[in-house]
Amino acid sequence: MSQATHDIGHILRRARFRAWHRGTREADYMIGGFFDRYHATWTQEEALWFERFLDEEDVDIMGWAMDRQPVPEQWQGPLMAAFQKLDFIDIPR
Repeated sequence: MSQATHDIGHILRRARFRAWHRGTREADYMIGGFFDRYHATWTQEEALWFERFLDEEDVDIMGWAMDRQPVPEQWQGPLMAAFQKLDFIDIPR
């Protein structure tokens, strides 16, 4: 893997696009809003966690966020706890 693949700036640019282009407005606001609120403070490890998280299906991500589905062990932790607060969603009117 090249150095650019591991560069946090590169990871975050790619993750921002993927977070805001999910396919539904609801998922964009939820996942993109989370990215916008928290990405500036993420370590490289946290950015990589989010990048892997983006590979999951929106229906699962939204189910975990709203506590409608149990969160798989690999996603449990501080980032998921912050995600489940849903206090970062800003819906334009």
